[in-house]
Amino acid sequence: MYGAIVHVTNKLGLHARPASDFAMKAKEFSSSIVIRNLDLEQPADISAKSMLKIMAARIKMGTRLEIVAEGNDEKRAVDTLTALLASGFGE
Repeated sequence: MYGAIVHVTNKLGLHARPASDFAMKAKEFSSSIVIRNLDLEQPADISAKSMLKIMAARIKMGTRLEIVAEGNDEKRAVDTLTALLASGFGE
C-alpha cells in the first residue's frame, strides 16, 4: 500500500471535467485506488476510478485529499494522480 496527501488547487474543485479526467487516469492503473477527503471528520474511501463518486463527494479548492493505492503499480499510480491534482487540471 502506498499513499500521498495533496491539496486540490483548481478554483472549481473536482467538478465534471476534472473528475472525469482524474477517473480516466486512475483507470489506467491495475492497482485499487481510493481517495479520502481529510477535511471531513470521518473520511470515507471514494473509488478514484468512478467519476460519479468523485463528483458526489463535492471536493472543493483547498480540500486535503489522501490518495491510496494497492497493487503492482501503486507508487506510479499515486505519484501520477498526485501530480494531476497538483497541476490544477490546467484551469
